[in-house]
Amino acid sequence: MLVIQNKILEFGKDYCKDKFVKEVRLGLGYSCVELSDGNMGVAWTPEERACTCTKLSCAGKMTGMTAESALKMLVSGSSLERAVGLATFNAINRSIQRECSDDDILNIIDIKANEHVVMVGYFAPLVPTIKNTGCKFDVAELKTDKPGVIGKDEGLEALKKCDVAIITATSIINGTFDGILDALGNVREAVILGPSTPMCKEAFANTKITRLSGSYVMNNEGVKNIISEAGGTKLLKKHLRFSTVNVL
Repeated sequence: MLVIQNKILEFGKDYCKDKFVKEVRLGLGYSCVELSDGNMGVAWTPEERACTCTKLSCAGKMTGMTAESALKMLVSGSSLERAVGLATFNAINRSIQRECSDDDILNIIDIKANEHVVMVGYFAPLVPTIKNTGCKFDVAELKTDKPGVIGKDEGLEALKKCDVAIITATSIINGTFDGILDALGNVREAVILGPSTPMCKEAFANTKITRLSGSYVMNNEGVKNIISEAGGTKLLKKHLRFSTVNVL
């Protein structure tokens, strides 16, 4: 149903006026969209299977597209088009002034030893710090090839009982977010995390999401170069500002 994607779309449409797509780059790890006003957004690039070597039929036609048309890709049936749509929203949202914190997200949510934490998506840099709190800790992934990772069904069951949920923003792109949100029980904190995160508290109002921890592009050329050369978060971070927006 792509419920949250439609909410993001409805909010973003009001900020699209007179903006068009200046450039789109679809890298192997991340994608980016740069708008005519100079703002840029990034989003994770999903694997898109196709019967031909063409992954997007609109390739070659996105430059000059209106920002609203690019944003509408967020509700497409194609995960790769949804990545373009989310990157477009993140570019649009770049110009909206929001109260945010640049403190580390784990400092903000302050996990306790007696709590149960479920991480949806494997954020390797955070794992040791979370484990050191002494909490009960589960990592749920669609691909269960990493040691100690639980699968989708077990992950959804764990989300019903956890105190803290840390959810990858890639779930908005691959279409699994609505199911994750529906599975959340009485959580103390539910965070959407990652450079792709749409920092739009309005879209997540009246949900169990408490914080949005994402990124703002600070250096367009640096981001474009790294994305074009198949770089990911580790290399992009020097060109991004990581921040957290409270939903509640």
